[in-house]
Amino acid sequence: MATVDSEVEFHPLTEAEVSARVASGEVNVVDSNESRSVASILRANILTRFNAIISILLVVILIFGHPADAMFGFVMIANALIGIVQELRAKATLDRLTVLAEPRVTVQRTGGPVEISGDKIVLGDILLLGRGEQVPVDGSVISAEGLEVSEALLTGEADAVKKDEGDGILSGSFVVSGTGLVGVTAVGASSYANQLAAEAKVFTLSSSELTASIDQILRIVTWLIIPTSALLLWSQLESGQSITDGIVGSVAGVVAMVPQGLVLLVSMSLAVAVVRLGKRNVLVQELPAVEMLARVSIIGVDKTGTLTSGRITFETVVSLIDSVDDVPSLLASIAASDPDPNATMVALGDAFQTHEPLGVVDRLPFSSERKTSAVAFDDGSAWIMGAPEFILPSVGAEDTVERIATFTSQGRRVLVVGATTPGGVASGDVVAGSPTLLLVFSEEIRPDAPDTVAYFTEQAVEIKVISGDAAATVVAVADSVGIPGTGSIDATTLPVSSDPAFTEAALATTVFGRVTPEQKRDLVASLQQAGSVVAMTGDGVNDVLAVKQADLGIAMGSGTGATRAVSQLVLLDDRFASLPYVVAEGRRVVANMERVASLFLTKTVYATLLAVLIGFIGLPFPFLPRHMTLVGAFTIGIPAFVLSFENQERPIRPGFTSRVLGFAIPAGVISGVFLFVLYGISRIDRFGFSLSQSRTGATTLMVVLGLVVLYELVSPPSLGHLLLIASLFAGYVLVLAVPIGQTIFELELPGVYAWVVIAAVSLVAGLTLKLLLVFSGRFVEAKVEGGVS
Repeated sequence: MATVDSEVEFHPLTEAEVSARVASGEVNVVDSNESRSVASILRANILTRFNAIISILLVVILIFGHPADAMFGFVMIANALIGIVQELRAKATLDRLTVLAEPRVTVQRTGGPVEISGDKIVLGDILLLGRGEQVPVDGSVISAEGLEVSEALLTGEADAVKKDEGDGILSGSFVVSGTGLVGVTAVGASSYANQLAAEAKVFTLSSSELTASIDQILRIVTWLIIPTSALLLWSQLESGQSITDGIVGSVAGVVAMVPQGLVLLVSMSLAVAVVRLGKRNVLVQELPAVEMLARVSIIGVDKTGTLTSGRITFETVVSLIDSVDDVPSLLASIAASDPDPNATMVALGDAFQTHEPLGVVDRLPFSSERKTSAVAFDDGSAWIMGAPEFILPSVGAEDTVERIATFTSQGRRVLVVGATTPGGVASGDVVAGSPTLLLVFSEEIRPDAPDTVAYFTEQAVEIKVISGDAAATVVAVADSVGIPGTGSIDATTLPVSSDPAFTEAALATTVFGRVTPEQKRDLVASLQQAGSVVAMTGDGVNDVLAVKQADLGIAMGSGTGATRAVSQLVLLDDRFASLPYVVAEGRRVVANMERVASLFLTKTVYATLLAVLIGFIGLPFPFLPRHMTLVGAFTIGIPAFVLSFENQERPIRPGFTSRVLGFAIPAGVISGVFLFVLYGISRIDRFGFSLSQSRTGATTLMVVLGLVVLYELVSPPSLGHLLLIASLFAGYVLVLAVPIGQTIFELELPGVYAWVVIAAVSLVAGLTLKLLLVFSGRFVEAKVEGGVS
């Protein structure tokens, strides 16, 4: 096992020591599922239940039938190849973007600090940890300066844990404040939570509502195929045909029932979405995220880094008392005292970088829970800095509160500096003295934020701003980007999350200020419990719990490693404006798959019904396998492929399965019944149809009804849809009219009278189908609105 005793003395490793430990397997490498392996992609596209059925039928046809009847085998091969190519493209995109988003860690080696990827850490390395970093290995603390870690992702415990020299630290926890040196005691599979980050990056094709609904339908279809195909085979062999003709007819019936290509188009559409989003620098860490944002009803955003760019500028300092002799020197010292500065401290340091800082005796790092930090200097002074609500006294500071309110109403961030005691800093029990200074900062509003907010507002997606800043500041920023809302609340006044009033506030309020990380998570959970699908954006360590809790976690690429590790989407270029495009991709996939599934399953329904009717009557099956290939190409394959890539902007509604079956069953039943009627009429001797002519008539009717079904699916049709339908019909007529098409597909043109019969049945069937689909559509919508899915 790759572990070491935590009592050993750690030292910076030499290159030779690192190489030796890598060679012995003492390196932080674990099996990763960040993207599917090539072997997994091949298996998923080749070793499917329907490919197995089709392959068996293909062998049967090659033994007993005509090679032209084996064309459905080429469709299977083409489907598999297309799926493999698209998923390999998606894999390449995902792998490339994952490398860009991979968190880096700093280790102390003999040559000095070195930044490496997590899988290059070896046993005995010394990690330099700072605020916001996720701990990639187990370790023992060598030294710490205010080091506090959260183990919430491991244990669910919300409170930060203070770490001192000699304490153990677990992989999967993340630093919420302070810095520390940590000696690595366990790597790879031996570490406590080596699966944590990998589980957040699994490239999966199965755990989504879309694929779950498709899988549920396909399981039903599989069980229907078994008894129906047995009945059809028995009837064909008992119908007086030769064994060869009976077997070929049975194969045609089974091939028609198999929804070839449906699973392909689902997986391919999702894979194509990954590639499209990748081109916009959106890393999809979990494939269901493609469709999830299309279903989101509430999106929670953190102000800093989402609505604002994260770039902070120091504006001014306001002295509240005159006892501080050298304010610039004090502020330079406070900024320089932080070895792991956040954006606010960087802005403060930039403003006073020309001043010589004081020496630091003790410091208490900033944490999102305390909302304060403190430092004691070698001149005997000690200072606390943080949010006004956590420093100002509850009474006697009314004038200061009014001055702060003036700044926050303009969208400014205000921090208070106050005197404290060195002993309090050393013990961690800091008590603020009199407020001394107000520090005023401004943030840059993202130029694309107003347009993005407007898009979500138009799409009826509610936006809630959940921030650690003062509510007034957050309200000003929210107003400036056009977020509509119903007021704000200071989270310090919220009741506990178990109180019903907490949920009421979560639902009724748009802007939340002074929110702790645990409150962010609880707000998301309350919204979920109320039935909302919640997305949460974030970039900082204070966002980790909420991003993890959300149905869809979205991290900024420049955010902390811990936030990126638990998210499903990473915006690598930090562009909030990328989210509307993600929504559009999700809606395109879900809406198009609904139409494509309806097409495939309509054929399955009519083929199954026809097989049962033919099975009981004992007639020869009305199609050869090559006829089903022809019908499938013009009414299913080509239109499904085209439809799967159309843009769709309408919001996703619940009831996917109900709507698909509510369309496919009546459409399939009507198609099957009228096909059986036409075929039955054509087999009456006095009409003079040969078997080949009867099958040609049945094939023609199925093309006509298939295009009627297509027309209903795209209603109201665009000009492009009408041209597609016309082209498909013209293509079939061309095959039917030219001798080579007649020969390959064994089509025989019937006489004029027969065409009149075919046209009449087609007209009645088409009108009946349209009326029934209108009625069934209204019925299904009523069920869905009533809560049945």
